[in-house]
Amino acid sequence: MQRDDFRPGPLADVDRVPVGDRWDLILVRELRHPPERVWAALTDPGQLAEWAPFLADRDLGRTGDATLRTVDGDRADPAPATVRRADRPRLLEYTWGDGLLRWELAPTGAGTTLTLRHRIDRADLAPMVAAGWHLCLDVAGHLLDGDPVGPIRGAEAKDFGWAELRDAYAERLDRP
Repeated sequence: MQRDDFRPGPLADVDRVPVGDRWDLILVRELRHPPERVWAALTDPGQLAEWAPFLADRDLGRTGDATLRTVDGDRADPAPATVRRADRPRLLEYTWGDGLLRWELAPTGAGTTLTLRHRIDRADLAPMVAAGWHLCLDVAGHLLDGDPVGPIRGAEAKDFGWAELRDAYAERLDRP
């Protein structure tokens, strides 16, 4: 796919739940790829560089400390990370700065149900975070399809429908 032709796909299933004094954004996506392939995209630094909002200094498929460099244009700001759980190919959990990400993979026929739980500080951040992950996971889907578009992250996401996704997720999350 030509990068200029990229458009975000349909909204994911999304929820926001309180966890103590913080919140978990829960985003569920169906992928056409088996868990092993999705696992590789979530853990391999080379694949992460093609879709994630950060660059990883090592394979995230094993527990221990890591550094994730958040990318925005020419800037790459390092943040400490610790892989807490790496149960291939079902569960990956790691800290990223003061956040916590938990990726759950469940096989569904030839595909995978991917559930991301991202712990955030404030409920009002959920639509913004959901929009960012939505774009990243759409890009990851193209990468897994063998049709890479290259990473869309940081301020560049605004050129690919981030604001519209943010507004749509805000509406969806605010429904009773």
